[in-house]
Amino acid sequence: MRILLINPPNCGRSIPEERYGITSLKQIFRGEPLALEELAGNLLEHTVRILDLKADPDGLDRELRELQPELVGITGVTCEANTMLRIAARIKDSCPATVVVGGIHASNDPDFFNQATVDYIVVGIGKKVFAELVCALESGNGGDEKFTDLPGVIRTTPGRQIERPALRNCCADLVMERPPDYDLVQRYRSHYLLEKLGITMGFVASAFGCPHQCLFCSIQGQTGGGYLTKSIETVIRDISLLPEIPIIRLVDANTFGDVKRATALGHALLASGLHKQYLVDIRSDTVVRHPEMLRQWKEAGLRAVIIGFEGIDDASLSAMNKANQAAMNAEAISILNALGITIVGDFIISPDYDENDFDRLDTYLGARRIDLPMITVMTPLPGTALYRQEQHRISNHNLDYYTLTNAVTPTKLEEQRFYSRYAELLVNSHQNARL
Repeated sequence: MRILLINPPNCGRSIPEERYGITSLKQIFRGEPLALEELAGNLLEHTVRILDLKADPDGLDRELRELQPELVGITGVTCEANTMLRIAARIKDSCPATVVVGGIHASNDPDFFNQATVDYIVVGIGKKVFAELVCALESGNGGDEKFTDLPGVIRTTPGRQIERPALRNCCADLVMERPPDYDLVQRYRSHYLLEKLGITMGFVASAFGCPHQCLFCSIQGQTGGGYLTKSIETVIRDISLLPEIPIIRLVDANTFGDVKRATALGHALLASGLHKQYLVDIRSDTVVRHPEMLRQWKEAGLRAVIIGFEGIDDASLSAMNKANQAAMNAEAISILNALGITIVGDFIISPDYDENDFDRLDTYLGARRIDLPMITVMTPLPGTALYRQEQHRISNHNLDYYTLTNAVTPTKLEEQRFYSRYAELLVNSHQNARL
Protein backbone atom coordinates (compact mmCIF):
# COMPACT_ATOMS: atom_id res chain seq x y z
CA MET A 1 0.00 0.00 0.00
CA ARG A 2 1.18 3.54 -0.73
CA ILE A 3 1.11 5.52 2.50
CA LEU A 4 1.76 9.21 3.14
CA LEU A 5 2.35 10.33 6.73
CA ILE A 6 1.94 14.05 7.38
CA ASN A 7 3.28 16.38 10.07
CA PRO A 8 1.26 19.65 10.02
CA PRO A 9 2.85 23.05 9.35
CA ASN A 10 3.53 25.61 12.06
CA CYS A 11 0.00 26.90 12.44
CA GLY A 12 -0.58 28.08 16.01
CA ARG A 13 -1.93 31.61 16.27
CA SER A 14 -0.84 34.34 18.71
CA ILE A 15 -3.23 36.70 20.49
CA PRO A 16 -0.45 39.08 21.63
CA GLU A 17 0.92 39.30 18.09
CA GLU A 18 -2.43 39.71 16.33
CA ARG A 19 -3.95 42.20 18.77
CA TYR A 20 -0.98 44.05 20.23
CA GLY A 21 2.00 43.53 17.92
CA ILE A 22 3.94 41.59 20.57
CA THR A 23 6.00 39.07 18.60
CA SER A 24 8.46 37.89 21.25
CA LEU A 25 6.03 35.30 22.65
CA LYS A 26 5.95 33.21 19.49
CA GLN A 27 8.33 30.32 20.05
CA ILE A 28 9.03 27.93 17.16
CA PHE A 29 11.25 24.87 17.27
CA ARG A 30 11.28 22.44 14.37
CA GLY A 31 11.86 18.95 15.68
CA GLU A 32 11.62 15.81 13.64
CA PRO A 33 8.23 14.02 13.59
CA LEU A 34 9.35 11.02 15.64
CA ALA A 35 5.81 9.64 15.99
CA LEU A 36 5.62 9.31 12.20
CA GLU A 37 9.11 7.81 11.99
CA GLU A 38 8.02 5.21 14.54
CA LEU A 39 4.90 4.38 12.54
CA ALA A 40 6.92 4.09 9.34
CA GLY A 41 9.35 1.72 11.02
CA ASN A 42 6.53 -0.78 11.40
CA LEU A 43 5.35 -0.47 7.78
CA LEU A 44 8.31 -2.04 6.02
CA GLU A 45 6.08 -4.03 3.68
CA HIS A 46 4.60 -0.82 2.23
CA THR A 47 5.71 2.23 0.28
CA VAL A 48 5.85 5.00 2.87
CA ARG A 49 6.78 8.68 2.67
CA ILE A 50 6.82 11.31 5.39
CA LEU A 51 5.83 14.86 4.52
CA ASP A 52 6.93 17.36 7.15
CA LEU A 53 4.99 20.51 6.39
CA LYS A 54 6.90 22.39 9.10
CA ALA A 55 9.99 22.08 6.90
CA ASP A 56 8.21 21.95 3.54
CA PRO A 57 4.98 23.97 3.95
CA ASP A 58 4.08 23.90 0.24
CA GLY A 59 4.73 20.19 -0.33
CA LEU A 60 1.26 18.65 0.03
CA ASP A 61 0.05 18.90 -3.58
CA ARG A 62 3.39 17.65 -4.90
CA GLU A 63 3.41 14.62 -2.60
CA LEU A 64 -0.19 13.72 -3.41
CA ARG A 65 0.55 13.98 -7.12
CA GLU A 66 3.81 12.00 -7.02
CA LEU A 67 2.90 9.26 -4.55
CA GLN A 68 -0.85 9.01 -5.21
CA PRO A 69 -1.33 7.57 -1.72
CA GLU A 70 -3.95 5.00 -0.89
CA LEU A 71 -3.81 5.95 2.79
CA VAL A 72 -2.82 9.19 4.51
CA GLY A 73 -2.00 9.45 8.22
CA ILE A 74 -1.98 12.86 9.93
CA THR A 75 -0.67 13.57 13.42
CA GLY A 76 -0.72 16.74 15.49
CA VAL A 77 -1.05 18.48 18.84
CA THR A 78 -4.03 20.54 20.00
CA CYS A 79 -3.11 23.83 18.32
CA GLU A 80 -2.75 21.90 15.03
CA ALA A 81 -6.12 20.11 15.19
CA ASN A 82 -8.00 22.55 12.95
CA THR A 83 -5.19 22.41 10.42
CA MET A 84 -5.29 18.62 10.49
CA LEU A 85 -8.94 18.78 9.43
CA ARG A 86 -8.13 21.29 6.68
CA ILE A 87 -5.41 18.96 5.38
CA ALA A 88 -7.84 16.04 5.49
CA ALA A 89 -10.34 18.05 3.42
CA ARG A 90 -7.69 18.89 0.82
CA ILE A 91 -6.76 15.22 0.56
CA LYS A 92 -10.38 14.15 0.07
CA ASP A 93 -10.75 16.77 -2.67
CA SER A 94 -7.60 15.54 -4.41
CA CYS A 95 -7.64 11.74 -4.21
CA PRO A 96 -9.63 8.75 -2.93
CA ALA A 97 -7.18 7.96 -0.10
CA THR A 98 -8.34 6.72 3.29
CA VAL A 99 -7.59 9.38 5.91
CA VAL A 100 -6.47 8.41 9.43
CA VAL A 101 -5.69 10.87 12.23
CA GLY A 102 -3.76 10.24 15.42
CA GLY A 103 -1.50 11.94 17.92
CA ILE A 104 -1.99 13.46 21.35
CA HIS A 105 -5.04 15.59 20.52
CA ALA A 106 -6.81 12.73 18.77
CA SER A 107 -6.07 10.56 21.80
CA ASN A 108 -7.51 13.07 24.27
CA ASP A 109 -10.38 14.46 22.19
CA PRO A 110 -11.27 11.97 19.44
CA ASP A 111 -14.75 13.47 19.03
CA PHE A 112 -13.17 16.55 17.46
CA PHE A 113 -12.19 14.47 14.42
CA ASN A 114 -15.55 12.76 13.93
CA GLN A 115 -15.90 14.45 10.55
CA ALA A 116 -16.70 13.35 7.01
CA THR A 117 -13.15 14.12 5.86
CA VAL A 118 -11.69 11.62 8.35
CA ASP A 119 -12.21 7.86 8.05
CA TYR A 120 -10.47 6.53 11.17
CA ILE A 121 -9.10 7.89 14.44
CA VAL A 122 -6.25 6.13 16.24
CA VAL A 123 -6.13 6.67 20.00
CA GLY A 124 -3.01 6.07 22.12
CA ILE A 125 0.29 4.64 20.91
CA GLY A 126 -0.42 3.74 17.32
CA LYS A 127 2.69 1.94 16.11
CA LYS A 128 1.22 -1.56 16.34
CA VAL A 129 -2.45 -0.90 15.71
CA PHE A 130 -1.85 1.47 12.81
CA ALA A 131 0.00 -1.29 10.97
CA GLU A 132 -2.90 -3.63 11.77
CA LEU A 133 -5.32 -1.07 10.38
CA VAL A 134 -3.29 -0.82 7.20
CA CYS A 135 -3.30 -4.61 6.88
CA ALA A 136 -7.07 -4.80 7.35
CA LEU A 137 -7.70 -2.07 4.77
CA GLU A 138 -5.38 -3.71 2.26
CA SER A 139 -7.16 -7.03 2.67
CA GLY A 140 -10.52 -5.38 2.13
CA ASN A 141 -11.79 -5.96 5.67
CA GLY A 142 -12.13 -2.30 6.57
CA GLY A 143 -15.91 -2.51 6.53
CA ASP A 144 -16.12 -5.62 8.72
CA GLU A 145 -17.82 -4.96 12.07
CA LYS A 146 -15.16 -7.07 13.79
CA PHE A 147 -12.63 -4.64 12.40
CA THR A 148 -13.70 -2.06 14.98
CA ASP A 149 -12.31 -4.39 17.65
CA LEU A 150 -8.81 -3.18 16.85
CA PRO A 151 -7.75 -1.58 20.16
CA GLY A 152 -7.59 2.18 19.86
CA VAL A 153 -9.12 2.40 16.37
CA ILE A 154 -12.32 4.40 15.97
CA ARG A 155 -14.26 4.46 12.74
CA THR A 156 -15.82 7.89 12.30
CA THR A 157 -19.60 8.27 12.26
CA PRO A 158 -20.27 11.92 11.36
CA GLY A 159 -23.52 13.14 12.88
CA ARG A 160 -23.49 10.42 15.53
CA GLN A 161 -21.53 10.25 18.73
CA ILE A 162 -18.48 8.03 18.72
CA GLU A 163 -17.59 5.81 21.61
CA ARG A 164 -14.04 6.20 22.85
CA PRO A 165 -12.46 2.79 23.49
CA ALA A 166 -11.23 1.92 26.95
CA LEU A 167 -7.54 1.71 26.21
CA ARG A 168 -4.41 1.09 28.23
CA ASN A 169 -1.38 0.49 26.06
CA CYS A 170 1.23 -2.14 26.90
CA CYS A 171 4.84 -2.74 25.89
CA ALA A 172 3.77 -4.84 22.90
CA ASP A 173 2.34 -1.64 21.39
CA LEU A 174 5.86 -0.17 21.22
CA VAL A 175 6.95 -2.81 18.65
CA MET A 176 10.51 -2.43 19.89
CA GLU A 177 11.93 -4.90 17.40
CA ARG A 178 11.29 -2.39 14.62
CA PRO A 179 13.22 0.90 14.95
CA PRO A 180 11.96 4.28 13.73
CA ASP A 181 12.70 4.97 10.08
CA TYR A 182 14.90 8.06 10.40
CA ASP A 183 15.88 7.88 6.73
CA LEU A 184 12.44 9.13 5.67
CA VAL A 185 13.17 12.62 7.02
CA GLN A 186 16.79 12.88 5.89
CA ARG A 187 15.80 15.53 3.34
CA TYR A 188 14.55 17.72 6.21
CA ARG A 189 17.36 17.08 8.68
CA SER A 190 18.91 20.55 8.36
CA HIS A 191 15.63 22.09 9.57
CA TYR A 192 15.63 20.34 12.94
CA LEU A 193 17.41 22.83 15.12
CA LEU A 194 17.04 25.47 17.80
CA GLU A 195 17.85 28.44 15.61
CA LYS A 196 18.50 31.03 18.35
CA LEU A 197 20.91 28.72 20.15
CA GLY A 198 22.42 27.08 17.05
CA ILE A 199 21.75 23.55 18.30
CA THR A 200 20.91 20.57 16.09
CA MET A 201 19.10 17.71 17.79
CA GLY A 202 17.79 14.25 17.03
CA PHE A 203 14.82 12.68 18.79
CA VAL A 204 14.68 9.28 20.46
CA ALA A 205 11.88 7.88 22.63
CA SER A 206 12.81 5.77 25.64
CA ALA A 207 9.58 5.97 27.64
CA PHE A 208 5.90 6.73 27.13
CA GLY A 209 3.31 8.14 29.52
CA CYS A 210 3.97 9.22 33.08
CA PRO A 211 3.22 7.72 36.52
CA HIS A 212 2.01 11.12 37.81
CA GLN A 213 -1.29 12.94 37.17
CA CYS A 214 -0.72 16.68 37.01
CA LEU A 215 -3.97 18.57 36.47
CA PHE A 216 -2.92 20.32 33.27
CA CYS A 217 -1.04 17.51 31.55
CA SER A 218 -2.33 15.82 28.40
CA ILE A 219 0.17 12.95 28.43
CA GLN A 220 -2.28 10.55 30.13
CA GLY A 221 -4.00 10.17 26.77
CA GLN A 222 -0.82 8.85 25.16
CA THR A 223 -0.94 5.47 26.89
CA GLY A 224 -4.30 5.42 28.64
CA GLY A 225 -2.58 6.29 31.93
CA GLY A 226 0.25 3.75 31.97
CA TYR A 227 4.01 4.27 32.06
CA LEU A 228 5.90 2.22 29.48
CA THR A 229 9.60 1.96 28.80
CA LYS A 230 11.63 0.67 25.89
CA SER A 231 14.34 -1.85 26.64
CA ILE A 232 17.78 -0.40 27.21
CA GLU A 233 19.11 -2.26 24.18
CA THR A 234 16.39 -0.67 22.04
CA VAL A 235 17.23 2.84 23.23
CA ILE A 236 20.95 2.35 22.52
CA ARG A 237 20.10 0.99 19.07
CA ASP A 238 17.86 3.94 18.21
CA ILE A 239 20.47 6.48 19.30
CA SER A 240 23.08 4.72 17.19
CA LEU A 241 20.85 5.22 14.14
CA LEU A 242 21.60 8.97 14.35
CA PRO A 243 25.42 8.86 14.00
CA GLU A 244 25.81 12.42 12.69
CA ILE A 245 23.63 14.06 15.34
CA PRO A 246 25.64 15.31 18.35
CA ILE A 247 22.73 16.02 20.71
CA ILE A 248 19.92 13.57 21.44
CA ARG A 249 16.65 14.71 22.95
CA LEU A 250 14.91 11.86 24.76
CA VAL A 251 11.34 12.96 24.08
CA ASP A 252 9.86 11.24 27.11
CA ALA A 253 7.47 12.98 29.47
CA ASN A 254 9.50 11.42 32.28
CA THR A 255 12.70 9.56 31.41
CA PHE A 256 13.29 8.74 35.08
CA GLY A 257 9.85 7.45 36.02
CA ASP A 258 11.50 4.11 36.83
CA VAL A 259 14.70 5.02 38.69
CA LYS A 260 16.21 1.52 38.63
CA ARG A 261 15.79 1.26 34.89
CA ALA A 262 16.99 4.85 34.34
CA THR A 263 20.14 4.11 36.33
CA ALA A 264 20.81 1.04 34.19
CA LEU A 265 20.24 3.13 31.05
CA GLY A 266 22.81 5.67 32.25
CA HIS A 267 25.36 2.89 32.75
CA ALA A 268 24.61 1.56 29.26
CA LEU A 269 25.01 4.99 27.65
CA LEU A 270 28.37 5.40 29.37
CA ALA A 271 29.53 1.99 28.18
CA SER A 272 28.16 2.39 24.65
CA GLY A 273 30.89 4.61 23.27
CA LEU A 274 28.27 6.68 21.43
CA HIS A 275 29.74 9.96 22.70
CA LYS A 276 26.52 11.95 22.49
CA GLN A 277 25.09 14.69 24.64
CA TYR A 278 21.58 14.22 26.03
CA LEU A 279 18.58 16.32 26.99
CA VAL A 280 16.07 14.56 29.23
CA ASP A 281 12.98 15.25 31.33
CA ILE A 282 13.12 14.67 35.07
CA ARG A 283 11.16 15.70 38.16
CA SER A 284 12.85 17.82 40.81
CA ASP A 285 12.06 15.31 43.55
CA THR A 286 13.87 12.62 41.55
CA VAL A 287 16.95 14.86 41.36
CA VAL A 288 16.91 15.39 45.12
CA ARG A 289 16.39 11.72 45.98
CA HIS A 290 18.90 10.34 43.46
CA PRO A 291 21.76 12.81 42.90
CA GLU A 292 24.19 9.90 42.41
CA MET A 293 22.20 8.82 39.35
CA LEU A 294 22.56 12.33 37.88
CA ARG A 295 26.34 12.23 38.46
CA GLN A 296 26.51 9.00 36.49
CA TRP A 297 24.34 10.44 33.70
CA LYS A 298 26.54 13.54 33.59
CA GLU A 299 29.54 11.29 32.96
CA ALA A 300 27.54 9.51 30.22
CA GLY A 301 26.93 12.81 28.41
CA LEU A 302 23.94 14.42 30.10
CA ARG A 303 23.95 18.04 28.95
CA ALA A 304 20.65 19.39 30.23
CA VAL A 305 17.51 18.41 32.09
CA ILE A 306 14.02 19.74 31.49
CA ILE A 307 12.18 20.13 34.80
CA GLY A 308 8.56 21.11 35.23
CA PHE A 309 8.93 23.41 38.23
CA GLU A 310 5.59 24.96 37.17
CA GLY A 311 5.07 27.14 40.26
CA ILE A 312 7.16 28.95 42.86
CA ASP A 313 5.16 28.16 46.00
CA ASP A 314 3.40 25.17 47.51
CA ALA A 315 -0.07 26.65 46.99
CA SER A 316 0.32 26.89 43.22
CA LEU A 317 1.90 23.43 43.00
CA SER A 318 -0.95 21.92 45.00
CA ALA A 319 -3.52 23.60 42.76
CA MET A 320 -1.92 21.86 39.77
CA ASN A 321 -1.89 18.48 41.55
CA LYS A 322 1.87 18.55 41.03
CA ALA A 323 2.64 16.35 44.08
CA ASN A 324 5.78 18.33 44.81
CA GLN A 325 7.02 21.19 47.00
CA ALA A 326 8.80 24.48 46.36
CA ALA A 327 11.60 23.48 48.74
CA MET A 328 12.22 20.38 46.63
CA ASN A 329 12.53 22.55 43.53
CA ALA A 330 15.05 24.81 45.26
CA GLU A 331 17.18 21.86 46.38
CA ALA A 332 17.11 20.33 42.90
CA ILE A 333 18.36 23.60 41.40
CA SER A 334 21.27 23.63 43.85
CA ILE A 335 22.20 20.00 43.09
CA LEU A 336 22.10 20.49 39.32
CA ASN A 337 24.10 23.72 39.53
CA ALA A 338 26.76 21.91 41.56
CA LEU A 339 26.88 19.07 39.03
CA GLY A 340 27.20 21.50 36.11
CA ILE A 341 24.03 20.24 34.42
CA THR A 342 22.08 22.83 32.44
CA ILE A 343 18.54 23.46 33.68
CA VAL A 344 15.64 24.07 31.33
CA GLY A 345 12.93 25.09 33.77
CA ASP A 346 9.25 24.99 32.86
CA PHE A 347 7.01 27.51 34.61
CA ILE A 348 3.29 28.08 34.15
CA ILE A 349 1.69 31.48 34.59
CA SER A 350 -2.02 31.70 35.23
CA PRO A 351 -4.41 34.05 33.40
CA ASP A 352 -5.33 35.06 36.97
CA TYR A 353 -1.84 36.56 37.49
CA ASP A 354 -1.77 40.12 38.79
CA GLU A 355 1.15 42.55 38.92
CA ASN A 356 2.44 41.06 42.16
CA ASP A 357 2.44 37.54 40.72
CA PHE A 358 4.53 38.64 37.73
CA ASP A 359 6.91 40.51 40.06
CA ARG A 360 7.35 37.47 42.29
CA LEU A 361 8.15 35.14 39.39
CA ASP A 362 10.52 37.71 37.86
CA THR A 363 12.36 38.01 41.20
CA TYR A 364 12.42 34.22 41.65
CA LEU A 365 14.00 33.65 38.23
CA GLY A 366 16.48 36.48 38.72
CA ALA A 367 17.71 34.99 41.99
CA ARG A 368 18.35 31.47 40.69
CA ARG A 369 20.55 29.92 38.04
CA ILE A 370 17.99 28.42 35.71
CA ASP A 371 19.73 28.44 32.36
CA LEU A 372 16.69 28.45 30.09
CA PRO A 373 13.33 29.27 31.68
CA MET A 374 10.39 28.18 29.54
CA ILE A 375 7.30 30.09 30.57
CA THR A 376 3.87 29.08 29.32
CA VAL A 377 0.29 30.10 30.05
CA MET A 378 -1.96 27.69 31.91
CA THR A 379 -4.12 26.21 29.16
CA PRO A 380 -7.05 23.81 29.68
CA LEU A 381 -6.31 21.33 26.88
CA PRO A 382 -9.33 19.23 25.90
CA GLY A 383 -9.31 15.82 27.55
CA THR A 384 -7.35 16.92 30.62
CA ALA A 385 -8.57 17.22 34.19
CA LEU A 386 -7.90 20.97 33.96
CA TYR A 387 -10.23 21.23 30.97
CA ARG A 388 -13.03 19.55 32.89
CA GLN A 389 -12.44 21.91 35.79
CA GLU A 390 -12.17 25.12 33.77
CA GLN A 391 -14.49 24.40 30.85
CA HIS A 392 -17.13 26.87 32.04
CA ARG A 393 -14.54 29.69 32.12
CA ILE A 394 -13.11 29.21 28.63
CA SER A 395 -13.65 32.31 26.48
CA ASN A 396 -11.66 31.24 23.41
CA HIS A 397 -12.62 27.87 21.92
CA ASN A 398 -10.54 28.19 18.73
CA LEU A 399 -7.90 25.49 19.11
CA ASP A 400 -5.49 27.42 16.88
CA TYR A 401 -4.75 29.51 19.99
CA TYR A 402 -4.05 26.54 22.29
CA THR A 403 -0.29 26.98 21.86
CA LEU A 404 0.41 27.39 25.61
CA THR A 405 1.34 31.05 24.98
CA ASN A 406 -2.22 32.40 24.84
CA ALA A 407 -4.74 32.89 27.62
CA VAL A 408 -7.97 31.13 26.60
CA THR A 409 -9.72 32.02 29.84
CA PRO A 410 -10.18 35.67 30.90
CA THR A 411 -7.14 37.44 32.31
CA LYS A 412 -7.30 39.25 35.65
CA LEU A 413 -5.11 42.05 34.34
CA GLU A 414 -6.22 44.06 31.33
CA GLU A 415 -5.34 41.71 28.45
CA GLN A 416 -2.70 43.85 26.76
CA ARG A 417 -1.02 44.43 30.12
CA PHE A 418 -1.00 40.68 30.80
CA TYR A 419 0.85 39.98 27.56
CA SER A 420 3.23 42.90 28.05
CA ARG A 421 4.24 41.57 31.46
CA TYR A 422 4.55 38.06 30.01
CA ALA A 423 6.86 39.37 27.25
CA GLU A 424 8.93 41.35 29.76
CA LEU A 425 9.29 38.24 31.90
CA LEU A 426 10.67 36.26 28.97
CA VAL A 427 13.10 39.00 27.97
CA ASN A 428 14.41 39.37 31.53
CA SER A 429 14.80 35.63 32.10
CA HIS A 430 16.43 34.89 28.72
CA GLN A 431 19.21 37.49 28.86
CA ASN A 432 21.80 34.79 29.56
CA ALA A 433 19.90 31.81 28.19
CA ARG A 434 21.92 28.76 27.24
CA LEU A 435 21.37 25.08 26.61
